Amino acid sequence: METIEAFNQAIFLQLNATPATPHWLVAASLFIARYVIWAVPIMLGCMWLSGGDNQRKTAVHATFVAFVALGINQLIGIVWYHPRPFAISLGYTFLAHAPDSSFPSDHATLLSAIAFTLLYDGKRLFGALIVAANITVAWARVFVGVHFPFDMAGAALIAWSTCLLSAPLWRVAGEPFSRALIAAYRKVVAWPINRGWLRP
Repeated sequence: METIEAFNQAIFLQLNATPATPHWLVAASLFIARYVIWAVPIMLGCMWLSGGDNQRKTAVHATFVAFVALGINQLIGIVWYHPRPFAISLGYTFLAHAPDSSFPSDHATLLSAIAFTLLYDGKRLFGALIVAANITVAWARVFVGVHFPFDMAGAALIAWSTCLLSAPLWRVAGEPFSRALIAAYRKVVAWPINRGWLRP
């Protein structure tokens, strides 16, 4: 375990920014670390509003997997605390963050869960875009000093496992749950749908 942790810390120090890092690169990484995560609700919203029922079901499926994976993260954090780099005075930190458990990364878990689900459901373009966002965010959050590289690898593993293990439940409950949400949507926004402002 000590060897793995030493390797994790060594990779972190190779990726972590320093005071000598160009200001523009730190600023760009901070923007990515903070805000690229919003690509998820924006993309899911676009999928829902622009697509048919199959695309909406995929958006619901991806959201379901993401919430389950994030729930697993919370359980891991309760059972096992892994300090963030700044909590052990390792490297440099450019982003203020609570000293909660670093493993696994919630950002990377959310993005990975969405990406895996979209890819498994055949939405390759949307999935590829989220994969790109995920890689960028994972790098940025290590770069600014709030995560270790293994936090990101663990997040991807948890997201992938959640996607696979939740598949039987989704096959049973996913279809009726998605239909109920789509029906509710059509009732709630019936007025703009009837006027052609939104896709039914």
